[in-house]
Parts: sequence; structure tokens; C-alpha cells
Amino acid sequence: MKDFLPLFMLDLWDALSPFMQDSLLFALYLMPCIMVGLYVSHGFRPLPLVRAMLWQFRWTSLMFIALIATSVALGVGLLAQERGLRQGTAKAAEKFDLIIAAPGSEVTNVLAAVYLQPTDLSLLDGKLYNEIANHDHVSFAAPIAFGDSYQGAPVVGTTLDFLQHLSGELRKGRAFEKPFEAVVGSAIDLPLGSHFTPAHGTGHSAEADAHEGEVFRIVGRMQPTGSPWDKAILVPVEAVWLVHGMGTGHKPQEGARLGPPFDPDYFPGTPAILVRAEELWANYALKSEFTRKESMAIFPGAVLSQLHAILGDIRSVMSIMAVITQILVAGGVLTGLVILTRLFSRRLALLRAIGAPRRFVFSIVWSFAAILIGAGAVSGLGFGFVTTALLSNIISERTDILIKASLQWPEFHLLAGFVSITILLAMIPAGLALLRPAIRDLRA
Repeated sequence: MKDFLPLFMLDLWDALSPFMQDSLLFALYLMPCIMVGLYVSHGFRPLPLVRAMLWQFRWTSLMFIALIATSVALGVGLLAQERGLRQGTAKAAEKFDLIIAAPGSEVTNVLAAVYLQPTDLSLLDGKLYNEIANHDHVSFAAPIAFGDSYQGAPVVGTTLDFLQHLSGELRKGRAFEKPFEAVVGSAIDLPLGSHFTPAHGTGHSAEADAHEGEVFRIVGRMQPTGSPWDKAILVPVEAVWLVHGMGTGHKPQEGARLGPPFDPDYFPGTPAILVRAEELWANYALKSEFTRKESMAIFPGAVLSQLHAILGDIRSVMSIMAVITQILVAGGVLTGLVILTRLFSRRLALLRAIGAPRRFVFSIVWSFAAILIGAGAVSGLGFGFVTTALLSNIISERTDILIKASLQWPEFHLLAGFVSITILLAMIPAGLALLRPAIRDLRA
């Protein structure tokens, strides 16, 4: 919008609230069809005749309305879904300020540590972990050890600090206090007090008998996080090491103690470490310090920004596809209207024969088309809300990321632009109706 404003109006535009800017844009997009409507119908009352034609050809009219509504619903629903996906992925990663992992792909490490996607990662040793955990600017450093699962749910070993950071106060029960106690995500359908045996591997293809005899007891349930961690099972990291025969990370004489400090000589390794800094600025210093030959510090938010930039390109493509689809639908509707006007061509010819002005006949045909387009657009908006909700539920179920997409101003702007363009194009069938020979239509 700013590109089309004179320089002296930019300050006025910037002074407006976002709501006022979006409202003005919406009105601007609708302005062409309003102006054409006022001009076409000025001095005439075409609506009584239009209502009669709509009723007489009600099933055909409903078909056109349904076609337009379907196009609008799909267009606005897909665009809203892309925005909801960006917001959902960002919210799922908001608890992960800084991740330290072995050198490799940043995207792969973020997908594994934040979104729990099955991935084989190299391990970080105890010396590096202790260096991170004992750093002056680190509030806590939590190992994140994954690789096991139960009934498709990832079993993740970590510390009490991470559990409290991720969930805060638990929804039910208590945190784990012993090695073979577990806290489940809010979406895990296992009751407190039940037992399970984890399998080696991740997903539904995990080897069911890999850890036979190692039984965990569920003692708590986390608050909903809107992330894949809602379908995860958290256990002490010591338990993950134990079931793989790797020790506990502590000296043997320390018994079954949980959590840091870990002994670097007995630390089996971890694929990722969540770092929580005492101050926001310290994250940048920590990233610089621990990006070295044997480790890589990652801001998940920065990685998401790169992915969202790609999604931004996808959104542009989707917007173009939505516009093209709606133009094709509009073309199909207008072609159908040209054919439909032949059904009542005799009535139009009769009006012309008794002296009705040509502009009055033009206003009847245009108003008929405009009502169909307007009704289809409004119906499509309603269907768009339903479509968006259904798509959000499907994507949330498939990705384990809470998606709450809703129709916002960009979708309303797209709708207004579609209505204006289509209603302007509706003058074509109205003009073609006047070109038909009235005498031939009367004889027919």
C-alpha cells in the first residue's frame, strides 16, 4: 500500500492503527464493485425482477453459489493454514533458547531436539557438558537423550530442570524422583501408576523386545505445551543410560542419585543439550563460545526463521495459485452466466420491446450476477472458517504441533479483491445480453 501513496501521506498512513489500515484496505478493495453497483442501478429498481429470476432458476443459481463458495473456502483456508503453521512451529520452539549438539545440519539437530523427529546424532561428552553446565552465564544445562519409544511415543531422558522448564507445574501427579519413574506428555493415553517397557528405536517400527525387563512407572503428567512433547514420555537421563548398559553418569559409590552434577569420566554422552542462560544477551556469547570443532550451538528460532522464509515463498506461490484458481472459477461462472442469460433472454427481449431502457436491462443481468457472486463469497467465508478448523485439526494430528489457524485480514483482503474483480467482469455477460437481437428472442 505504501508504494502507491504520495510521500506526504506516508506519515498519515503510518499514524493509523493496524486495524484502521486493514479496514481501509478492505474498503478500497471493495470500492470498485460498490461504485459500479451504484452506477448500474442508479435510477432503476431491478431487484424485484432479479428476485423472481433467482427463484425461477433457484437450483441453477444455488449451483453457481456453491461453486464460488468452494473456491473461496479453499483459497482462504489454505492461506490461513500456512500462517497457522508458522505460528504453531514458533510456539513449539519458544522454550528452546539455545541448543548445543555435535557439528552437522542445524535443521536436522533442531528437528531432533525440539520436534523429536527420529534422527541419529553424534554424542557430546561429559567434559563439554560440565564446561557448559558450570559456565558463569548458564542457569542450567539439560541433556536431552532420545532413541527409545513406547507405542510410537518417544521416550526422552533428561533432568528435573528441563521438566520444570518445559511444563512448569505438572497437570497431574509429581515429577520423577527415581531412575525408573516417568512423566508423560498431556496427550499420552496412559494413566498414572501404569507401567511400560520402552523399545529400542523410535516410531511404530521400534523393536518391541529391546529392553525387556526394564519397567518404568508413570508418576506424573505434564501441562499441554502445543508441541510434539505432548506425545513424549520424559524419564531421568540416567535411566536411558542404564537400559543401554552405559552407567548413570555418576560414580558407582553415589548410588541412584539423579541429575547434575555429572562426573565427566562416567558421562555416557548425550545427543543434545538445552542451555538456559541467566540473561538474554548471554545466549549470543554462549553461542559464539560453544560453536567449535567438537560442538555446534544453535538458536532454534534462527533456524525457524530460515524455514519460515521458505514458507514465505510457498505462501507467495499459494497466494498466486489461489488467485489463479479463483480467476478460473470466476471465468467458469461468467461463462455459465452467459449461457444462463439465454434462459431468460425472451423476458429481456420483452422488456426491451415494451420500451425498457437498455441500461435497465443491463442492470438486471448485472445485478443477477452480482448477487450470485456476493452470496457465493459470503457463503465461502463461512465455509472457510470450517475448512480452516478442519485443516488445523488434521495438521495438528499429523505433526503433533498445535495449529490454531484463523481467518484474518489477508484472507478478507483476498476475498474483497476477488469479489470486486468478478463483479466487474460480470458486466461482460450483461453487455452480451444486450447484443442479442430482441426480435429473434421474442420469436423463440
